[in-house]
Parts: sequence; C-alpha cells; structure tokens
Amino acid sequence: MLIDNYTAESSLFCYQNSYELRLLLGMKKKYILSLDGGGVRTIASITFLKKLEKEMGIKIHEKFDYFVGTSAGAISCLALAAKSFSVPDLEEIWSSSNLKKTMQSSSWELRLGLLQSNPKYTSVGKREVLSSYFGQSTLGESNKPVAVLSYDIQKRNPVLLRSYATEDQNISLVDAADATSAAPIYYPTAKVGDRYLIDGAIVANHPVLHGYVEAKKLFPNTEIKVLSIGTGLSKRSLNGEASMKWGIVGWLMHDLFGLMVESSLDHELAGELIGEHYLRVNSPIDSVNRRLDDRSKSNIGRITKMGEDWWNQFGERAVKLLTE
Repeated sequence: MLIDNYTAESSLFCYQNSYELRLLLGMKKKYILSLDGGGVRTIASITFLKKLEKEMGIKIHEKFDYFVGTSAGAISCLALAAKSFSVPDLEEIWSSSNLKKTMQSSSWELRLGLLQSNPKYTSVGKREVLSSYFGQSTLGESNKPVAVLSYDIQKRNPVLLRSYATEDQNISLVDAADATSAAPIYYPTAKVGDRYLIDGAIVANHPVLHGYVEAKKLFPNTEIKVLSIGTGLSKRSLNGEASMKWGIVGWLMHDLFGLMVESSLDHELAGELIGEHYLRVNSPIDSVNRRLDDRSKSNIGRITKMGEDWWNQFGERAVKLLTE
C-alpha cells in the first residue's frame, strides 16, 4: 500500500503544472481577445483576424469567450461580441467611405493647424456610422461578455464599460464606442449619463491586463488563453536635446499622443503574469504613417500589408494557442 501511495503521488507530481493535470482536474479553457487602439491602424488587426477566421474555419465571435478593447479596438470588440459580426462584416465599419465620414476636418481646423482651439473632428459623423451598425442596442444585450476602456476626466480614473455589469447594461453600444474612442485633440469628450469620458488609451491603449483580471473573475478555476493584437509601434527616434525646449506645440508636432499610447509596459507585465498562454501580435510600423488619422489609400495599403506580415509571423502561433 505504501508503494502504491508513493506511485500515485509521484504520478500526480509529474502531472503538476501540466496539460494532463488540467485535463484530470476538469479545468476548462476560455479564450480572450484583446484589441489595442490606434485609429486607422486598427485595420492591421482586422487583416490578421480575417486570416485567422479563415484558417480556423470558425467565426472569431464564436471562438472567443471574452473581448476587451480600447478606442478603435474597442469598436471592433463591440461589433464582434455584441453584434456577432464576421470579420468581413467588421471590415466594412472601417471602409474608406466610413473613415471619410468620421474624419472630416473643418475649414477652421485646416487654417489653424496646431493652433486649433476645438477638437479636430466633431463626433457627429462618427456617431452616425456607429448608429448604422449598432442601432439602439445596449451593452446588456451583448451576445458575449465585452469590456471597453475609457477614462473619467472628472473623477480622474479609468472606466471599464462592461456588458455584464449591472450599472452599465443600459448604456448604448454607440455611447460606449463613442466614449472609448474620444481621443483628446481628435474628438470631443463624450458624455455618458452624468460622466464625461475620453479615450481609454490615456491609461491603457493595450488593455490586456484589464481584460485578464476581469476574465479571471468571470471564469474562476479556468485556464485562460489570451490573444492580444496591437496596431504597430512607432520607433522613430526623437531629438533628446531639442526636446528640452519643446512646449505644447513642439510636443504635438512630435506625436505626444503616440508616445502616450505605445508603452510596452502592459505587454511585458502580461507576459510575466499570463506566461505561455499569452500571445502578443505587434511590430514596428516601418513605412506606415505614425499619425492615427491618415486614411489615404497609400497608407491604408501599407497598414493592410502590416497585418498580412503579422499573419506570416504570428499566424501559426495564434492557431496553436487557440487549438491546443
């Protein structure tokens, strides 16, 4: 009996922290999709998802159990989770005609440039586009759990608008999408109820940690796997000595907002926390314009090419993450 006990204990020890042990314990798996903000560069993530959906033979909204996004990535998450869009349907939201409608510069802004006293764009066109896809649907009507990150400028704290939170369920998808993408300088602050919200990229353009913590609470005793897709990283070096003399105009000319949203800290922490069950898809932007609102045909082509390159680099690993 002593030998039998020892053998059983030894076998269990061999299984510890292994796939086999998790099977023996009946541990289920949940798959999380995290999408960064990044303006028009979000098209690269959609290009990647389109290839992933085709390769796996299953809709993205069916494969993933939880969705979290910031800004443009949040809009895509809402379409996938709340409205069960296929990726080709999702592409339409980011079509050239819709981008034109959401980013129409006023003659006033064109004259003043960096001296603009108002947001570069109004939210009217953006909300019209969102309404055409989301209608009157609310977060509480979402088909899958989804959270989008925003920031409350009065309380000075990040806000997750969650489909499964009682206090958020009556928020319309249009309001949630408008709030999470209300990027300072680009769009006006969004009012949702009695809160004034702006783009969540201010605190976490890469929302993976927020999503992972939420998923752990929603799915206890579950093995969680995370696919996180970025929107490219600008590696353009800035002149350190010259920056010592920059004021607001100087910093805006040198992509202050881009610097704020491209921190790699969340990625590094996620890698440590989630380990082998985490895959980050991202790369330097190379020839892609660092500006988040360059909707020119040539730049969209370069963004699409970046997404295709991501598939060649990360596609096999993404399929493996989602099938093993």
